Amino acid sequence: MKINDTQLALVDKQIKRILASGNYYSEVYKKAGITGVGSEEDFEKIPFTDKADLRNAYPLGIQAVPDEQVVRIHSSSGTTGKPVIIPYTAKDVDDWATMFARCYEIAGITKKDRIQITPGYGLWTAGIGFQAGCEKLGAMAIPMGPGNTDKQIQMMIDLESTVLCATSSYALLLAEEINKRGLRDKIRLKKGVIGSERWSEAKRKYIADALGIELYDIYGLTEIYGPGIGVNCLGQNGMHIFDDYLYTEIIDPVTGEVLPDGEEGEIVITTLVKEGAPLIRFRTHDLSRIIPGPCPCCDRTYPRLDTIKGRSDDMFKVHGVNMFPAQVEEILGMVDGVSSEYKIDIAHDDANNRDIIMVTAEAEGRVDFNATAEKIKQLFKSKMNVTPKVAIIALNTLPRSEKKTRRVFDHRQE
Repeated sequence: MKINDTQLALVDKQIKRILASGNYYSEVYKKAGITGVGSEEDFEKIPFTDKADLRNAYPLGIQAVPDEQVVRIHSSSGTTGKPVIIPYTAKDVDDWATMFARCYEIAGITKKDRIQITPGYGLWTAGIGFQAGCEKLGAMAIPMGPGNTDKQIQMMIDLESTVLCATSSYALLLAEEINKRGLRDKIRLKKGVIGSERWSEAKRKYIADALGIELYDIYGLTEIYGPGIGVNCLGQNGMHIFDDYLYTEIIDPVTGEVLPDGEEGEIVITTLVKEGAPLIRFRTHDLSRIIPGPCPCCDRTYPRLDTIKGRSDDMFKVHGVNMFPAQVEEILGMVDGVSSEYKIDIAHDDANNRDIIMVTAEAEGRVDFNATAEKIKQLFKSKMNVTPKVAIIALNTLPRSEKKTRRVFDHRQE
């Protein structure tokens, strides 16, 4: 997907705004001799940026407008290093709400829906983004925030919520609780808009079946706007990304080479009109591909991203083998009776000077746990050339999360 003339003009305008602002990136561009762009070649000479730059500019070094134009700040939900602080102007907030409302519309949600919002509010971009989009659409917002599952379910039943907004981890927890309590016939949910973490097909199928709803992936990250910059359409043929606000590239995460449509790599996003903290060629570390051609199920012309496969920085290495959570989930999905929930522990055996990987997975009581563990072990060996220790435990044994679920625990780094 090549950058078009309209997008180039917007990028050129952004660069000139950045240079005039004197912010962190103005110094980067001055040193690189960048004064603007007039062609695709000029654009691809602009250096990539990533979260490390934002941390170096902490707290407000990337702000590109005067303080009196900033109406809000948000911060990423990460738990390591300095937080990333993103300032928003009134236009940024409104643009974000407009994109989020589009997401709801693309998912077939209307003003008649009642949208129960369970992601967190505060510095994190999630809850307030879901709500602003809901209000822009004109639907009824039920701003629950996370936690208090008893009250969540009570409100879901009493207010006849039709749409659930949640992380996949909390959607799973709610689905399990609703079915455990025998309340499936009392809920009126039709759709789920799920974001903030990658989720497996097994988890997707369980949530959809357990709640009897259509599921939609919503995409976004705090550094760009927040959730709501893209969503699946009704045909589930990829996530439409709003190219009047954003320009999206896919690059080789190792070489930085821009890849053609259809090839999988790392998503890089440029904000075309963002005022408070414009970012040009921001490396998201999310792995996906641009789906070539027009959408077969709707007449929207927005480019489409495939399902997020994981993150380039989620990789972990055992016995010299690079592994991603997505590969683990693919293996577990091949084994009958195994749920979507798992945990990986990696440690170093000092006595034998070797790494050990332990996979803990849940399985239904109808299957033989020992045979299931052996099958998982053999699949790891044949597909990834790593032989883990495997423990099979009963369903609902691993902890559930109201936010994102941590899967990999590398004790070698502790």
